[in-house]
Formats: sequence, structure tokens, C-alpha cells
Amino acid sequence: MRAVIQRVSRAGVVVNDVQIAAIGSGLLVLLGVETGDDEKSAEYLAKKTADLRIFEDDAEKMNLSVLDRAGEVLVVSQFTLLADCRKGRRPGFSAAAEPELAEPLCEYFVDQLREQGLKVHTGQFRAEMKVDLVNDGPVTILLDSRRNF
Repeated sequence: MRAVIQRVSRAGVVVNDVQIAAIGSGLLVLLGVETGDDEKSAEYLAKKTADLRIFEDDAEKMNLSVLDRAGEVLVVSQFTLLADCRKGRRPGFSAAAEPELAEPLCEYFVDQLREQGLKVHTGQFRAEMKVDLVNDGPVTILLDSRRNF
């Protein structure tokens, strides 16, 4: 499971010209599910995401998590995070999990964040989405459950 985590001052998702989700200060999480991922992967990534200290404290040091700041989280599924660009010019997506596996794991990831007390909003699985964000910092972190635990 891969996540691109961006510290944002705001973010939102539009589907068919209708805004379906929006947050203020917090995290935008672009989430990709890989073939072979399971609930353990989602649990690890959700805990890491919630505890990641990437918000500044009063001394302007990155010492606070989204939990510490009572920030919001916007999770957007994005299978393209699993793109393989090693050959040719067209990315391959064979490492991405099939939607029947990916969707429940995305939902489980969201549930794990909520269980930690976070207010979580989501995009729409398998929809053509427009994601709008203001990256605060900018701060962008890549997490991969297979490389990190």
C-alpha cells in the first residue's frame, strides 16, 4: 500500500462538477492499493499517517501530528501510485490491486484513521475526480507499507 501524504491548508474533491468533499488544515492522502496488500498493511499505514509529525509547533519545528493539531484528513484512492514506468513510455499498472480488493482496503484504511479520532473525508472510488489543494510548506511525504515495516 502506498500513500502520498501532503500537508495542506485546504483540499477538496469534485466529481461531475459537484464538490463531494473538502477539508481545511490537515492532510491530503493519495492512497494506492497493491496486489497482495491486506488489513495489516492498511493498519500500519493509517497509524503511521495519523502519528506522522509534520506540523510545526510553537518553535517552528515539525513536532506535531494531524492528531495533535485536530486536523482533518482527505483520502483519495489513486491506483496510479502503483505505476511501473521502467519500460517504454506508457506506465503499466499490473501491480495495482483489482477494484474488488482495493475498495474495501481503502475503506478499511479510512475506518482505521477514524478509530484514532480523526475527521476523515473521502473521494469517490473509481470516479474521475478533480482534486484541488494548497500544499502547506510544501510538505509531501511518501509512505509504502512494503518498504517501511
